[in-house]
Amino acid sequence: MKILKLISFSILAFCVNAVSSQPNMKPKVTVLNIDVQGLNISPEQMGNMVRLELDKIQQFEVMDKYDVKYIIQKHNLNIENCYGKLCLVETGKIIGAEKMFTGNIEVYNETVVLSLRMIDVVTETIEKTEVMEFLNLPKELQNMIGLTLRKMFKLEQNEVLQTQLTKKNSFENSINTPNIDRLRLDGPRMGFTVFSGNTADILNQKRNVGGFDASPVMFQFGYQFERQYLNSGNVQTLFEFIPMVTGLDQGLFIPSLALLHGIRLNRGGWEFAFGPTLSFIQTSQGTYIDGVWTTKQQYFEKFGSEPNDLVTRMDSRGDVSATSSFLIAFGKSFKSGKINVPVNAYVVPGRNGVRFGLSFGFNGKNTAK
Repeated sequence: MKILKLISFSILAFCVNAVSSQPNMKPKVTVLNIDVQGLNISPEQMGNMVRLELDKIQQFEVMDKYDVKYIIQKHNLNIENCYGKLCLVETGKIIGAEKMFTGNIEVYNETVVLSLRMIDVVTETIEKTEVMEFLNLPKELQNMIGLTLRKMFKLEQNEVLQTQLTKKNSFENSINTPNIDRLRLDGPRMGFTVFSGNTADILNQKRNVGGFDASPVMFQFGYQFERQYLNSGNVQTLFEFIPMVTGLDQGLFIPSLALLHGIRLNRGGWEFAFGPTLSFIQTSQGTYIDGVWTTKQQYFEKFGSEPNDLVTRMDSRGDVSATSSFLIAFGKSFKSGKINVPVNAYVVPGRNGVRFGLSFGFNGKNTAK
């Protein structure tokens, strides 16, 4: 009895070992050509891409294209229009394939329809089929095939990539809007600026009391330089460098420099920007005596000492110095042919009053990558 049990155990162990030592056999699949309509790519190239993506999912033993080509030439087979089930089953039996892969891809206006089918050679039936619609993005064919195959075999999908390739209006990006280029608006700027509050009062005053004898509404002009550092589909972010000169119409020369970060829509031309700005204007130190501005020098000459509550303000009798502010701007660019006309409104809040203005410009540049 013991000997019988030992023999039975030995036979079972041998069978288990024989089964476990067998290689993991995968169904053998062959890809010939994929029918193409409306795309600048050959059926053979499409077949190669499908073959590559089938290899990636690792569920089949994909026959090498050179082996397939050798067998086809050896048997003098014509596979030029071999896309139907009857032809593929017949060809599959000759080349020794268990499964045959076929399909077609066709363009309908802004949509690419990709259809893939897997045919079982033994049962002569269509085992699996999958159809997906994509945006018309020829450069993304490889990804389209990969997504369709993964859906066909119920594998985990890259949902973000699928959204980018199938839903144009879900969110715009550099994949599903590849032809939207960067809108460039560097060029001359001109317009007017309006000062308010205490700053406007000082500008209106006579020069003998530290004013500028000028209107608080001034013309200004300059040039906008910009540098894009991110462009994704319809949205770009950029750095703007804008030197300006203000007040020439009032006999003044007030240079300024704005360093802005901007967000712009390439397609609509809308823009929002913000950042610091430096203005260079004459200022002096002093104090107010009974509401009358008195410079530090005047105070010293009158009282023989410096005032305790020194303040710095605009003064046409003082020295040029830099004053910093924060600028917020928004606007839109209008397009006529190859000419862009950006129009922007801006506001500069401050302790001595709010400054605001409107500027416009132009350039003859189209768009750039």
